[in-house]
This record gives sequence, structure tokens and C-alpha cells, in this order.
Amino acid sequence: MTHVEDELNSQPGCWRRAAAQAAAHAPVLPVAGERVAVVGCGTSYFMAQAVAALREGAGQGETDAFAASEFPHGRAYDHVVALTRSGTTTEVLDLLGRLTGGVRTTAVTADPDTPVMSLADGTVVLDYADERSVVQTRFATTALTLLRAHLGLHTAAVEEDGRTALEMPPPEGLVDCSQFTFLGRGWSVGLANEAGLKMREAALAWTEAYPAMEYRHGPISVTTRGTATWMLGTAPDGLADQVRATGGLWIEGGLDPLAELVRVQRLAVAVAAARGLDPDRPRHLTRSVVLAP
Repeated sequence: MTHVEDELNSQPGCWRRAAAQAAAHAPVLPVAGERVAVVGCGTSYFMAQAVAALREGAGQGETDAFAASEFPHGRAYDHVVALTRSGTTTEVLDLLGRLTGGVRTTAVTADPDTPVMSLADGTVVLDYADERSVVQTRFATTALTLLRAHLGLHTAAVEEDGRTALEMPPPEGLVDCSQFTFLGRGWSVGLANEAGLKMREAALAWTEAYPAMEYRHGPISVTTRGTATWMLGTAPDGLADQVRATGGLWIEGGLDPLAELVRVQRLAVAVAAARGLDPDRPRHLTRSVVLAP
């Protein structure tokens, strides 16, 4: 078993632990009414998109998501939350250093022995969700679960769906598809973006991701026999029939969107295996992007 398989299989237990600890971490997390930005790089950026949509949708206050390198320093925020598994990513550290003394910051990380611990005003360490694989799975979903639980939006049903996702076989013919499109709505748009990234990283697959209602505005033109379209969440009326009419494979996401992401992680490993790739060692990638001064 690869590291990434072992790590993705442990996710429901990590989620349960993070949800149980959310109240203890509340003093360093945003409170209702604050104007918040959530930042990250790569996978963490897509988790930030999901968190931002969940928080604003829950009426907790204006919430934006940015890649750390694209943070708009001309905007005023009460609190900036940085998601960083390694705690060493250059863009995140540079941003936190620049924000020191001007806005309250919190870092959610997996490693307590990294520079991010001294740069952020508050920290949350999810060391039990750290990973050996370059490809992120459980840290990202555990960080999202922590913040989802902080908002009062996590339930035991999510963990049960996660266990179901680990047991379900992939739909017939999915591994052999030549192209994959992932769709989301609201907070699951970020998860759709992450699903596409997982397939590109681990399996070198041609993948795209969109808000579901945008799919009709051009992207559906690539859909045909031998391609797959996977909905994370509830699909817009009529979209499934439109995709099936193209000859493409439609995958209806019946589980919680976070659990659907686990299904995609498993697919990425399966496609990698079918193509003779090692999902723990994606080409051109490292665990953390650390840039020379």
C-alpha cells in the first residue's frame, strides 16, 4: 500500500478527532462578525475556498479565499487564517510576515517545528493528520473539518459517509476514462477544484473543475464517450441528462461532498496504478514549495 492510500483511508478518524477538538481551538479561530480571509497554496488554497463559502453562507461574516501569493493588501480584514501543511511554504510565510502587527493571523498546520509557528499570532497543530506522501489528502480534509466544526456544520453523518466512500467500488469504466470534469456548487466548488488537482498530481490525468452552473457555458463541449463528469453535491436540474446525451459518463455525488472527495482520491490512486505511476511521487512536485531568497 502506498503512503497516500494509507493516509486517505485514515480520514474519517482524523475528522472525528478534529471535530472533537474544535471547541478547544476556538480562541484562535475567527468569531462571528469578523471580516476574514483564508489563504493557502495548492490544495490548501482550494480548502480555503470551501471554508470561505461555508463561513459566509452560515452568516458568520464576509469571508474571502486567496492564494497566498495573491493576497490583496489594499483590503482590510479582521482576521487572516493560513492553511499550510508543511509550515514552510514561502508564499505563506512571506504573507504572514508582512501582516505581522497589522491584522490578527492564525495558522493551521501539521508540523509544530516549522517557521509558521512564530509568524502567526495563533496556531492550530493537526500533527496526527500529517502525511508522508507529497500528495495531500487527510491534512487538507481534516483542516476543513476543524473549521467546518467550528462553524457548527460538521456532524457524525459526514464521518459515516467518509467510511462509506472508502468501501464503495469505483463506477464501472471510470478508471479507463480519458478526461475527468468535477463540478461543485457553493462550498463544494473548492472541493471540485481539489478533486481535479488530485487527479492531475497523482495520475497525470486531464481534468477540469467548474461551478456546476458554468458547465453549460462552454466546458460541456469536451464531454463525449470516454469522458467522465462527477458532481460533488446536488446537481442543477437537467444537467445529468445533458451530460448523458453527449455519451459521457455522469457520476452523481450522493454522499457528503467531503466524502465524495475521498472517492476521487481513491480514483486518483487507481488511475495512477493503471498507468504505472507512483502516486506518492508525482513528477516535478515536492512536499513544500520553498523558494530561494
